Parts: sequence; C-alpha cells; structure tokens
Amino acid sequence: MRSKKLEEIKKYIEELKAIKIELSNQEKNKFIEGIPYEITFKDGRTITREKLSKNKKDGSAIIILPVLKSGEIIINIEPRVFTKETVSIGFPAGYIEENETPLEAAKRELLEETGYQASSYILLDSFYQDEGISSAYNHCFIALNCEKISNQKLDRDEIVKNTLVYFDELLELEKLGYINSSNSKLTLLRAKQYLS
Repeated sequence: MRSKKLEEIKKYIEELKAIKIELSNQEKNKFIEGIPYEITFKDGRTITREKLSKNKKDGSAIIILPVLKSGEIIINIEPRVFTKETVSIGFPAGYIEENETPLEAAKRELLEETGYQASSYILLDSFYQDEGISSAYNHCFIALNCEKISNQKLDRDEIVKNTLVYFDELLELEKLGYINSSNSKLTLLRAKQYLS
C-alpha cells in the first residue's frame, strides 16, 4: 500500500472519530423502531418476534464498488459510531427509496456520496442483512468506468470522505482490518470474483 495513501486514510479516520456518545432523550423522529409480531405456524405453535423498521421502511439497501476508468476504486470513510473505532471504511451505500429499483438507488447513491456516475452497473449479489429481525434485502453492485460529474450531495446527517485506492490496496485494507463490515466484505468478495 502506498504509504502516502495509508496516511491520508488514517488522517480521515482520526478526523471523523466520535469524541462523545451518549443516550438521547429524543423519542420523536426515531429512525429505527422494533415492531412486535406474533407468528403462528401450521402445527399451531406461536412465537413472538420483533421486526426492525428503518424510517418506517424495511431497510433494504444497496452497496456499490465504484471503479474508475483508471482502475482506481472509490472508498468511503465515514462515522459508524457504534463500531470499535467509531469510523468505518467501505463503499458508497444507502437505502432504497419507495418506488425505486435497486439499480436506480445505486445510481442515486453513487452520485450523492461521491459525485461520480458510471457507464454500467453489474449486480454482484443480493442478500438478507439479518433475516432474524429484518426483511431488509440488500444488493451489491460493481459500477464501471466511473467519471466525476459533480460534488457530493450529502444528507444533513451524512459525513462521508472519499479517497481512491487500487484493487490490491483495497485487499490490503481488508487484510489489515480497516474494511470490516459484512456488507463491504461481501461486496469486495463478489467484486474480486468478477474482476479476476
């Protein structure tokens, strides 16, 4: 890995670390909500479960591994305050909006989080995130021949730094433990199979 690139990544991580995390008394406008269900099976047994709702939706999302014409890959460095480091390295990602296809969500999120658009998208895989408590169904894409066309257009509560790495550096970041979310790891694994 280029030492200058690793220093840049470490600088972003340090810059984005949370300095204080405390419980909030804000009950209204909750993003995540647990909804209780009773489930009855054919044999008459009944169990209770709670299903997560994210912003009154199921939380289905997309993850994009964006590849530039140069071969470099865009990665996101952003606060993930409930991780050990409170910062995570991964790929552009986001929730699928109502009446939006996964591909439309991928195009929108890539543009919003990076300012790039791709000439083509390939669906690498689709999977449930945590089927025990959620119906969220995620889709990971590789976006090819990405070109910068605008600045980021982040939501009010979004903080995202982007940087460019080569594929071997991306694999090294995972090996070093910088890339550690299941969504990013699966996307990287599927992209590795596709690119090799």
